Amino acid sequence: MQFVSAFAVYFVIWWITLFAILPIGMKTQAEAEEVVPGSIESAPAHFRGGRVVLWTTLVSGLIFGGWYAASTWFGLGMDSLPNIVPKFD
Repeated sequence: MQFVSAFAVYFVIWWITLFAILPIGMKTQAEAEEVVPGSIESAPAHFRGGRVVLWTTLVSGLIFGGWYAASTWFGLGMDSLPNIVPKFD
């Protein structure tokens, strides 16, 4: 696999994982009872972007590693999905 292809797959996995991890541990301003005038109550009270980026990188690295092992060592790819996923008639 070429480096550019692997990086593209990792980037897509990282971006999807970001949106999955982003709401974990978030506390809204309404829950913290610290609503800033002029903002919506559901806005984050204390956004910790570094923590989100770190967890996203770690989790997406594990997912990418699993995908890379499945595609390299086991020969699984997108063409193998019809054989893995059962058909429902």
